Amino acid sequence: MLDTSRDEVTAPTTAPDTSATEPRGCLYALSQPPLMIFLGVVGGLLLMAAVHDLFML
Repeated sequence: MLDTSRDEVTAPTTAPDTSATEPRGCLYALSQPPLMIFLGVVGGLLLMAAVHDLFML
């Protein structure tokens, strides 16, 4: 059953220190060489398939 009691919840007394580590977004992920190699291979295959469909019989 759902607990609907109104007990006081104690918050932590110290906040976590986020200044030591920087948040990493998608630009950080795109700067990784294995990901860029994978995306390059997939993009190359898509480009070759498109050129084949457009110019071959």
